[in-house]
Order: sequence, then structure tokens, then C-alpha cells
Amino acid sequence: MAKPRANTSADVLVDAPAVSLAGLWWRDYHGVLLPYSAQDGPRDTRADLAAGFARTARGALLAAVHIVVRANPQWEPAVFEPTISAQVIGPDAPMLLVSSREAFDTLDHPPAGQGVPVRAYVVLEGFRWQQYSSETASLDLVSAGPGDSDVTVRAVTRIQVRWRGGDWRVIAPPGGTWGGAATAVDSLDGYTRFPSAGS
Repeated sequence: MAKPRANTSADVLVDAPAVSLAGLWWRDYHGVLLPYSAQDGPRDTRADLAAGFARTARGALLAAVHIVVRANPQWEPAVFEPTISAQVIGPDAPMLLVSSREAFDTLDHPPAGQGVPVRAYVVLEGFRWQQYSSETASLDLVSAGPGDSDVTVRAVTRIQVRWRGGDWRVIAPPGGTWGGAATAVDSLDGYTRFPSAGS
């Protein structure tokens, strides 16, 4: 059962909100399978972006997943720049935008106009709540991808979101890089697994 914790505001923080994953469907986003909900969002996916999440625990979870995936320099600036500019907040948000632009310039990308889509090889495997309220939430997201010698590498990333301007926004990671918010993890013990690990 979720255990409420005292907060300085009238809002109540909950350690582990009850979130049903039933009814989610998964769509391929350039190689990454992402969850969607008719009730909790995203409601707007125009221009390869994602916005419009419900003010619920599941809405916060979906916002964290969609925004963090799109705020990645692996995609074109047309995706990560508006995502970071409009949906990432906090003192390190400008630094995240700068570091993402710099990282994008160092990556190999198909020549412009070739029509070859960039693809990722990441699986979202599970998550674990740190806390949730209708104003703010924090969770750990586990992702897996190929490492050296075909070994699967898992990492857990701490993601914080805040309700602002009628939608959930992600708080930029410390230092403006996602790598600084991620640590290696060996197993999914203690995490809520996404259905079939997102497949």
C-alpha cells in the first residue's frame, strides 16, 4: 500500500503510488518502444514530439518516459531542441540544451535529405517510484541496450517531473547531462517491469 509522507505544502507525497499498466499500448519511436494511454497521454504527438499528459501518477510516468527519450541528442535538433526548450525546466535546463547540441555535432548522422531515419536500440524495461504527488514526482527508469561484445547493458536514470503550465515537465538532470543521472544496474529486482519489457 502506498505510504503518504508529510510535505511542507498542502499536497501529499506518496512513496509508491498504485499505477496500473493495463490498457497501455506501445508504439515504435525510431527503435524505442514507448507506452501510450488514451486517458493519460500523450495527447499531442505532432512533429515527432509528445505533450499533453494527465495530472495523474500514470501521466507523470508517461511524461517522464516520453520527454526524456525525446530530449536526446541522438535525434535531430527538430526533436530534442523544442523538447528541452518547452518541456525541461530547472537551473540546468540551458546547460542540457547546450550539451545536447554539442553531443549531436559529434554523432554520425545520415546525410541531410537522404531520408534515412535515425534509430535507437534501447529497451525500456521498468521503473521504480521515489515519490509522487499531484505537483511533483520522482522515479527511476531502467533501460537496456547493447554493450561491448553483444552484452546487454542496463542503466537506471533518476527522473524528476513537476506539474507546470498545465502539463508535466522534466527537471533537467544535474550538470545538464543524462549520464550524470544514470548508474549501472544488474537486474530488475525491486522495479516494476513494463509489460514484456516494452515489447
